[in-house]
Amino acid sequence: MRFLTKGSFVTTATADESTDTTDPGEGSAFAALRLRPYRIYLAGHTVASTGNWIQSIALDWLVLELAGSPSAVGIAMACQFLPILLFGMHGGLIADRFPKRAVLLITQSANAAVGATIAVLTLGGAARVEILYLLALVAGVVHLFDNPARQVFVNEVVPPERARAAIALNAAAFQGSRLVGPAIAVGLIATVGTGWAFAATALAYLLPTAGLLLLRPADLHPAPEFDEETGRLRDALRHVAHRPRVAAAIVLVGVVGTFGLNFPIVLTAMAEEAFGGGAGLYGLFNIVLAVGSVIGALIATAVRRSGTSLLLATAGGFGAAQAAAAYAPGLVVFLGLLVVTGATNLAFQAIANASVQAWVDPAQRGRVMGLYMLVFAGGTPVGAPIIGALTTAWGARAGMAVCGIVPLAACAGLVVLRRSRAAAAQSLAAAA
Repeated sequence: MRFLTKGSFVTTATADESTDTTDPGEGSAFAALRLRPYRIYLAGHTVASTGNWIQSIALDWLVLELAGSPSAVGIAMACQFLPILLFGMHGGLIADRFPKRAVLLITQSANAAVGATIAVLTLGGAARVEILYLLALVAGVVHLFDNPARQVFVNEVVPPERARAAIALNAAAFQGSRLVGPAIAVGLIATVGTGWAFAATALAYLLPTAGLLLLRPADLHPAPEFDEETGRLRDALRHVAHRPRVAAAIVLVGVVGTFGLNFPIVLTAMAEEAFGGGAGLYGLFNIVLAVGSVIGALIATAVRRSGTSLLLATAGGFGAAQAAAAYAPGLVVFLGLLVVTGATNLAFQAIANASVQAWVDPAQRGRVMGLYMLVFAGGTPVGAPIIGALTTAWGARAGMAVCGIVPLAACAGLVVLRRSRAAAAQSLAAAA
């Protein structure tokens, strides 16, 4: 789904929008960690992300155990994605309209309640697939409101000059939890059972709630008051359409999310078909990719320049690295390129997230980030079947290559549009 037309990228922009800018006074990449409110926020974010990974693994395993069918796992995943696909920007509207701390207190409590409910049902032997589908849908609704509020709330926890580094550190923490969460989930399932894994997720969501309660009003930077005159969803869409670099960033995020991030499909195929391995090799691929992702997120904390050129470079680097990895001649080369793929991917995601938030009116951030997440997550149900079909028909290497070539082609197209814009602006200036 696309809200923007080609013309959105060729309208004349102000000098501020068309050039790279440096955020003054940001200091060290880890300067945000010196602030007590951000340390509390980051600790809660990390624990909640770990709980999210534990719940994801445990839910997939439980549904598979009960139904005995991978398609049932797909239905459970669809239930979690459906709310954001249908109402993505509405979650952002709530983040703009109401205090984000209050929204997060509600969503984290709701997440804990969902985890506790599944734990009780599982430990009591009353879990049923249909009930899990319903609870997965509830979790998706909670995520619909939680994600944009969480994305934007960081701007109230740190001063503006440290927001970029803070957002990148959030990405690094998320990727760190990606390594730890599944390992904890597997350990709990193997030792004490799936029910206790869900009990751990409930606890993981309650701890960030306690952290939010520790934040004093004086610790936070006030958010802009909600304006009823410009508080509609179409106002946010118009706001994006009038800012070419914001529109370009969101389109790139959509392309990468739809076609570039299909690792569960292509990496399983590469492990089996290209390198003759099994589940263990696929697990190694995910670990290497996650290590690269942490590196990329940490690199992004040091970035102090905002501009479309940087987004194009990181997204293009991601596409090129993945396409090259698809035809790596050996396992060692493949693993090295997988590290680069993970690093460029997370660098792009962290920089895009921070840049979009910096480039839009603070009063519009929630809705814009709702659109951002809608485009990013909404492309998965579209791109995954396409890449799956191509991988089945043409082989693992061809499928993975397409995952890299499409983002690379999107970057090339945006470069052509930027140059056309610049040439048109020069022509207008010469004629004047």
